[in-house]
Amino acid sequence: MPDIKGEKEAEGAKIYDALIAKQARLAVIGLGYVGLPIALEFAKKISVIGFDINEKRIRLIQQGIDPSKEVDGTAFAGKDVLFTSDLEVLKQARFFIIAVPTPVDKYNTPDLKPLLSASDTVGKVLKQGDYVVYESTTYPGCTEEDCLPVLEKISGLTMKENFKLGYSPERINPGDKKNTLRTVVKVVSGNDSEALGEIAKVYELVVDAGVHRAPSIKVAEASKIVENTQRDLNIALMNELSLIFDRMGINTYDVIEAAATKWNFLKFYPGLVGGHCIGVDPYYLTHKAAALGYESKVISSSRYINDDMAKYVARKIITHVLKISNEPRVLVKGVTFKENVSDIRNSKIIDTVKELLAFNIRVDVEDPYAIEEEVFNEYGLHLTRQEDEASNYAAVIVTVPHREYTGFNEAYFEERTGKDALIADLRGIYKNKITNRKYWSL
Repeated sequence: MPDIKGEKEAEGAKIYDALIAKQARLAVIGLGYVGLPIALEFAKKISVIGFDINEKRIRLIQQGIDPSKEVDGTAFAGKDVLFTSDLEVLKQARFFIIAVPTPVDKYNTPDLKPLLSASDTVGKVLKQGDYVVYESTTYPGCTEEDCLPVLEKISGLTMKENFKLGYSPERINPGDKKNTLRTVVKVVSGNDSEALGEIAKVYELVVDAGVHRAPSIKVAEASKIVENTQRDLNIALMNELSLIFDRMGINTYDVIEAAATKWNFLKFYPGLVGGHCIGVDPYYLTHKAAALGYESKVISSSRYINDDMAKYVARKIITHVLKISNEPRVLVKGVTFKENVSDIRNSKIIDTVKELLAFNIRVDVEDPYAIEEEVFNEYGLHLTRQEDEASNYAAVIVTVPHREYTGFNEAYFEERTGKDALIADLRGIYKNKITNRKYWSL
């Protein structure tokens, strides 16, 4: 643990200077797929505290193991960072970054409990001159209208007079080793010009691409929501086109390839929209809009289309397998929400599996990245190992283009299915490669 100099001296210094001189520490609250990479990047330059209430997660991270499988074990070496769940240790920090999940509940209503709990935690250790920056994705106004009152109530301090507030939306893309914290421009904001300047300088320590200074905290919050909502809308258009083209007997991927020959066509693809961002964030925006008296139309329609795609896939599978077998068995390849990651949160293929099970169809689920314990705890499903896959499946659903899946040839599917089986290739990996089995893609 580095020597933290006198408290009065630290309070008198600008926060950036205090951090650089290691007179103060930066703390990251929430060590998931966003928080841990941030903590390790800052720990190359300044003294960091990584805080999480999940003690099992802390124990793994202390051993150099990332439970999210996003950070390699070598990334922990030589870093000035202390991982803890101890509030007493957290008190040593002066710059707090909150990076906890912002999910929705079963009614698609924003669940702010993790965010407000983290605000409560920071409020207990907040001191004169400290900075608090939120990275968790949420609706415009949440930082100042929902989180700030908790900070002030618990700490007994007042923003502006006693501490500074900021928001900097995370832009980490799980599984992406090219677009990282260092290589993507970081949006930053603060409650006043001084806060904005200091927060920008702190983030410039770890973001080579530079920072964009948003004019207000609400603008920064809105920018993140818009990023993911725009993508959700574009995917919804492709999904709706897929529904139409399927009725016409046209392959959607063939259509996209042809349309993409025009210079201004944007290549989006149909698919299941799950995970913790694109399938969640638009609900935060529509929730806030409704609270202000506006019922979203385009955004809500896109959400409906994308959320219904998993059941549409299930209907296609059910219709096929019940025609060819009285006791059909289906293999699902891939349960994570996207390729080459272990994250199973809000995985929409689960909705497909539930529909199949409701028709007494036996379902085996295999995934080389998903953690079996997490899949069972979250969804009540046991994973099947690839070597234990059967040879009589009535359908195989390939959900994501994991590296391990892209090399499958037709013989792989022939070994696992009967001659009348359906290969449902949701991402078009095997287009024009399956000839001896019925082939279908979105």
